[in-house]
Amino acid sequence: MTDLHTVGSVAAVLANMVGGAAAQVHGDTATQISTVTHDSRAVDSGSLFACLRGERVDGHDFADAAVEAGAAALLVDHRLESATVSGVAQLIVDDTRLRLGPIAATLMGDPSGRMTTIGVTGTNGKTTTSLMLESIFVAHGQRVGVIGTLNGPRTTPEAPELQQRLADFIADNCSAAVLEVSSHALTLHRVDGTHFDAVVFTNFGHDHLDLHGTPEDYFRAKASLFDIRFAPLAVINIDDTHGQLLTDVIAGNDGPSMRVVSYSVSELVDVEVTATSLSFEWNGHRIHVAMGGAFNVSNSLAAVVTATELGVPIDDVISGLARLDAIPGRFETVAWPTGIDGEFSVIVDYAHTPDGLTEVIAAARAVVDESASVIVVFGCGGDRDQAKRAEMGAAAAAGADRVIVTSDNPRFEVPMQIIDDVVAGVSSNYRDRVTLNPDRRQAIGEALDVAQSGDIVVIAGKGHEKTQDLGDSVVEFDDRAVAQSFMESSSR
Repeated sequence: MTDLHTVGSVAAVLANMVGGAAAQVHGDTATQISTVTHDSRAVDSGSLFACLRGERVDGHDFADAAVEAGAAALLVDHRLESATVSGVAQLIVDDTRLRLGPIAATLMGDPSGRMTTIGVTGTNGKTTTSLMLESIFVAHGQRVGVIGTLNGPRTTPEAPELQQRLADFIADNCSAAVLEVSSHALTLHRVDGTHFDAVVFTNFGHDHLDLHGTPEDYFRAKASLFDIRFAPLAVINIDDTHGQLLTDVIAGNDGPSMRVVSYSVSELVDVEVTATSLSFEWNGHRIHVAMGGAFNVSNSLAAVVTATELGVPIDDVISGLARLDAIPGRFETVAWPTGIDGEFSVIVDYAHTPDGLTEVIAAARAVVDESASVIVVFGCGGDRDQAKRAEMGAAAAAGADRVIVTSDNPRFEVPMQIIDDVVAGVSSNYRDRVTLNPDRRQAIGEALDVAQSGDIVVIAGKGHEKTQDLGDSVVEFDDRAVAQSFMESSSR
């Protein structure tokens, strides 16, 4: 494999550029490069600074600052003429963002190609499926690195950070890595240059239209991962109509094609689901997972099929899923204080899309008696996809017995305006189920106060998050901790 220290010059990067991309060099091709970054504040001596064009800023405008900070070379889409940059090499390409991923992978020694690497994409279920796969591979005796929603500010980091973290996994003796691959990452080419052994499609729903514009473009972004240039194997959920469409898209591609393995919960036997566990029979084997929620049956199956297709023995798959701990903010039960036998259940979940919220409410409904109520607390994030707000309001009101609409992370939007957008989707038939409270802490307290014996309270939207973004300030806020504080108070 390529070593970081043997591919460290502009000429070497040029020689290793993927697909013979058109490029030219202005300056000394023997210039040695030690790192690559797109952030001028992160430049070190010997860095290749990538000038990326964004919605608000153009990285080319920061080239002088990068050189002054020690950048040895620049990745640009046109030659820069300032006196400050005159003494450094410029690697001139057609599209700096398009070329950054492969260059970063080259400089880091192609880390994804040196271990078993799995990419998981889909609107919902990426985190859960990824951590299930991690647990399986650990049971198989491997050290595993995971990149995703629980591991950083972005689900999938920018290419330089991504490749650095993969290289760090290698240095830490990992032999496997699991990556959550977001639609943002695919649209912005963050995973270009990454080599996967398998890529997984969990499902498709309404999200991120603030970036993609239309559901069709959002799906195209997801589908772009399912290409032979990324992986030889695709594992696809065909219970989802877009999963079926994706298999057709792959089959219709010209040239070498991926091997496709589909999965469906309809192939399972004797499925049992509670608020805290699930089990099913697959190919004659009993699978147990200490997680509730019917939708997690599909996530579990995705992990089972992917692992076995990559050669993990079924005994290790069973062991890995059986030992899996609760995943933060994913249908996570909030425990009552020690010694207190709580009369109702409290669940925290990251559901922040219409489909995700529908599934979580249905999962909650399935584990309580018919006479019990499902109470939901949720909001929608500010400065994000506004089109899904009304759909989430409609889903919550149609599925739950009582809904308290509150703030999520309002960011720089007015909380009540977001709430009004949510309520606009609620049918007049269900309006009496809905109350409004922009204070999330109060809303959670209200839900717990009205819950009766046998009910289930679902606090949705923020899941594992431990802060709330209120625009100019970010404050500590953990749905689980807030709920538990009310539960402790009520038990005194």
